[in-house]
This record gives sequence, structure tokens and C-alpha cells, in this order.
Amino acid sequence: MGQKEQKKVVKAAKGAEASKILIVLASVVLVIAGAKASAEFVVPVLLAFFIATVSFPITHWLREHRVPRALAVFITVLVDFAFLAGVVLLCIMLIGELQSKWESKYYDLTKERVTQLADNTSEFMDQWGMVTIGDDTEDSAVSLDVEPLSTREVDPVVLEPHSESDMAVTEGIEAVTGSAVATRPAIDLLTEELLKYLSVNKVVQLGTDFLGKLVSFLGTTFIVMLLTVFMLSEARMFGRRFNAICEARGPNIQRMLSATKDIQRYLGIKTLVSLLTGFLAGVLCWSVGLEFPLLWGILAFALNYIPAIGSVIAGIPPVLLSLLVTGDWKHAVIVAGGYLVINGLLGNFLEPTLLGRRFGLSTLVVVISVIFWGWIWGPIGMLLAVPLTMLVKVAMDNSADFRWIAVAISKEDRNTEGISDEQMLMDAVAQSHEAEEKRQKLSEDTSKLSKMFPES
Repeated sequence: MGQKEQKKVVKAAKGAEASKILIVLASVVLVIAGAKASAEFVVPVLLAFFIATVSFPITHWLREHRVPRALAVFITVLVDFAFLAGVVLLCIMLIGELQSKWESKYYDLTKERVTQLADNTSEFMDQWGMVTIGDDTEDSAVSLDVEPLSTREVDPVVLEPHSESDMAVTEGIEAVTGSAVATRPAIDLLTEELLKYLSVNKVVQLGTDFLGKLVSFLGTTFIVMLLTVFMLSEARMFGRRFNAICEARGPNIQRMLSATKDIQRYLGIKTLVSLLTGFLAGVLCWSVGLEFPLLWGILAFALNYIPAIGSVIAGIPPVLLSLLVTGDWKHAVIVAGGYLVINGLLGNFLEPTLLGRRFGLSTLVVVISVIFWGWIWGPIGMLLAVPLTMLVKVAMDNSADFRWIAVAISKEDRNTEGISDEQMLMDAVAQSHEAEEKRQKLSEDTSKLSKMFPES
């Protein structure tokens, strides 16, 4: 092959590489768009996967005690349903009680605190010589050439009453106020408002919307439970299927199998840490005298599954409630400090110790993944942001062209510290397979290019 032909080969290779990058980028965009469009299908599957993964230890324990598989799966699903139904009903009761308290107590307190804050702000501005609006009503009215409302005479508009009863109402108002005012029959106003909200069409529409949402919720719940049953029933077969794929000269999925086990371990540990977080948060709120400590504990348990930002969001309502009820900044700071201590000890020490280094993702990557998966699949995506990102990381790690992405999103540099011998052996086998595949692909590409540009 001459020098001219070699240049052609190099140029063609560069063009093929550029085309490959464009194809990969286009494929990523299509995959993201497809994932977002298929949320209605994917979300129940992910939710079933989450429930099955968390509750699989129950099935495993029952199987070890010689309980038949079908009965073990049935008991596990029954426990899951009872737990979720109990939590939902408890939250509905607590939220209803909170709403009642808001209407009877917290609403007036909120207005009082806002008024107090406005007064304090006005005093602060006066102390620093800042201009406040509305201090001198008369001066402000004169400077704006507007006559104050209290000094102006407003001619009332008198409407002719429609009946003797309306005449009596009008005369009664005139006797109290000393002047005639505009009035409408009270019965007409009441009837108009009632017809607006209690019309037949409105009632039918509300009933239809409620039934539609109820049917959708029950249908989704049924699908999730059904998928959970099948996942728990076939959980033991996944390992054998992966081995069969490898024996059939399929793609090397040893790392994917290892990542699946790691995800199961991650969700199990995350559940235990979330339970402990919810318990400590409830005890904290109860000890400082906040109302609804059980609700705040459940909220802390649920949001702790969302990494990085979930525990922070869970602490906001109790802090605001403390500030609203007591009006004391010190009390609110104590509540906020308690949440920081709980989340700091459990999130920064206990959880990393239990999980180890194999789950190391950069903190920035975790936050971005929560936002990204939440944008695609909503709360379920945020809940499973770390497991999904781990699967993407494994997929990138298995690709010679995109392994640098897996290294970039890792928390630490690649080293063998803290990695088991089994994992190191699996990595070595995977790298050997990848090297062999890369050599074969390079040989095929070279052969194709040689045929395209034969020697003259």
C-alpha cells in the first residue's frame, strides 16, 4: 500500500470516527426522549423493581425456613401491601388533622407572624434611615394630588328593590348606615353561587374525574403488585440465566450481574438508614414539642431515599412549623440543628460505612442524576436515581470507547483499595474479553479498509 493510499485510509478512519460520535450523540438524544415518552409504562416497572428488591429478604428468609415458594411470595406481597396501605392511610389521617389545625389555628398564626415581620422590617428601615411608604397618609395624598378617601364624598348608587322583602332589607341598611347603598337580593346571590358549584354538570364532572383517577390508581397498583409477584418468583433464576447467556457466547454481563447485586444491597441498606432517620426525626420533633411528630418522621423516612437533597427537604416543614408556632428563632435553630446532626451522622458516616467504596459516585453527579431522572420519570426517578446511575456507569465501564465517562463520574480514582478479590478477578476477565473483541473489531475494520483501497 502506497503513501497516498495510507493517507486515504487515515482520512477515512477519521471520518468514520466523527460519524460514530454523531451517531452516538443522536442515539443518546433518542434514548432520553424515548425514556421520557415511555414514563407511563416504565414507572410501574421501576416501582415494582424497587418493592421487589427491598422485600426480597423476606421471601429469602421464608424460603430458608422451608416455606413453599408460592406461599413465600404471597406472604411477602401481603406484607408489602399492608405496610404501604397502613402508611398511606396514616398519612391521610395526619394530613387531614394538619389541615384542620391550619384552618383553626395556624392560619391566624401565619397572619400574625407576617404582620409582626412587616412591623419589624419597618422599624429596621426606620432605624437605618430608609424611606417607608405609608407613614403619613395625608402628606402622601397631598404630594400625589389625590384627595384622601375619608375626606371625599361618594354618592351612593341606589338600586330599586325588587320586592317588599328587598325594600325592608334596604331600609334596614339605610337605618344603620344613615345612607342608601347598593344592594342585591341575598337569595339571588346565594342561588348564583350555589348553582356555580353545585350544577349538575359540575357534579358529574367532579365525579367523573374522581372515578377516573381512582380507576387509574387502582390499575397502576394492580400492575405494580403483579409485576412484584413475578419478580419475586423468578428472582432466583436471574443468576442462572446470566450464566446461560455467557455460555451461549452472548455479551459479557458479569459486571451487570455484580451491579444488580450491589443495587439490591444499596436499596436494603438505604431502607434501614431511612427507617432510622425517620425514627430519630420523629423523636426530635416530639422532644422539642412540635405537633405531628409521626408525620414528620414518615416524611423524613420517605424523602431520605432521594439522595443529597431529600433529607434537606424533609427538614424544612418542621423548621417552619417551629418558627410559626413559637415565633422564636432559637427554637427553629434547634430543630434545624437536630436535623443536620441526624443527617450528618447517618448520611455521612453510617451509610458510607455500610455501603463501602463500590457505590462511590461523585456528589455532583448524584445531585445531577436526581434532577435528571426526576425530570424523566418523576418521583420514582428521583427515588432510584443512584441505582439507575450505577447501571449507566457499569454500561460505560464495559465500553472501551466510553470508559472515561465511568471514571469521570466516580467519586475516587481507580485503584484496587477496598475492592474484593472476586471483583478484581471479574474485572480482569471482563477486560480480557473486551481486549479480544477490540482486536477482532480492529482486524475486521482493517480488512474492510484494505478492500476499499486496494493496492495499485
